[in-house]
Amino acid sequence: MEISSFSSGTNLKSTLSCLNMSFLDEAYITVKSGDGGKGCVSFRREKFIPKGGPNGGDGGNGGSVIVHATSKLHCLMEYSSQKYRKAGNGKPGQGKNKSGKNGEDLILKVPLGTIIQDRDTDEIMADLIHDNQQITILQGGKGGKGNQHFATSRNRTPRIAQPGIPSEQKRLKLTLSFLADIGIIGFPNAGKSTLLSSLSNAKPKINSYPFTTIVPNLGIMVFPNEGTLILADIPGLIEGASLGRGLGHQFLKHIERTKLLLIVLDITYLPKHDLLEDYKILRHEMDNFNHSLINRPHKVVFNKMDLYNSGLREIDDLKNQFNKLGIKPLFISALTGEGIDTLKKELLPVAQTDIN
Repeated sequence: MEISSFSSGTNLKSTLSCLNMSFLDEAYITVKSGDGGKGCVSFRREKFIPKGGPNGGDGGNGGSVIVHATSKLHCLMEYSSQKYRKAGNGKPGQGKNKSGKNGEDLILKVPLGTIIQDRDTDEIMADLIHDNQQITILQGGKGGKGNQHFATSRNRTPRIAQPGIPSEQKRLKLTLSFLADIGIIGFPNAGKSTLLSSLSNAKPKINSYPFTTIVPNLGIMVFPNEGTLILADIPGLIEGASLGRGLGHQFLKHIERTKLLLIVLDITYLPKHDLLEDYKILRHEMDNFNHSLINRPHKVVFNKMDLYNSGLREIDDLKNQFNKLGIKPLFISALTGEGIDTLKKELLPVAQTDIN
């Protein structure tokens, strides 16, 4: 899947508003193109021309179904209620060689990062990642020809015309997959939302109980004159998330396009496993959900250093465990700002890739 990012001009305020008020990242709709208008059977009826020739006009073309991506939308709430949508039908042809009016196209506006899938065949029809990118999902039916087209030397008064071509219908699944540069993942209550607020301008809901985050939070991180990053804080994963447990499995798709993953572990947490095992569990859930995620660049961040004491675990032992895996972990406190500047320096090259 192609990796992309929002431009620095993205209206993040409306994005955050969408996420905080009501959030929908999947929608199921049925769409239908317009029928073609029927051709007209008509003859000239003018004074002094008692036997005028055929002058039936063509039917208008039915409207098409077009999906249009725009940076002005940031979730799929527009499709939460009206599940059936239809383009306009073409109008019938008229006498005096007048063609019928074409039906109005049905234009479905969706956020950047929306994947369009045929529900009946599972075919991915489009992956819209650019502003104003659009695709025609269904062509409108072609209008029928009027009887003016069927006159011959043997049949100068044809009384036939074509009917319009009928419309087509499809059942679609719309899936929004954020175009974030960095995904922040970890177990519940690891401090992901606090970290997001420390790195960006986002103001997510933060409390000291698990599953505070029930929808993804987005923030924009600005490096003056050196680029910007969009960060996505994904609701806490738990073991078995890829199989549907907990909340995080619903939103794992939002890290599929990221350039870098920040795996956040709580330095104060005392699980049944050690923290290395917890790291491996998170990696396993990502692998089960989408195997490509296991090869995505990532950094490990130990959070809540403001609450750390040597009785919890030895930092040097922890470093050695991860160093053996080729990982240099970072130790921070998102709450107090300890280590945040170092983390920002580590993230800067990701921002610079967009402007080089």
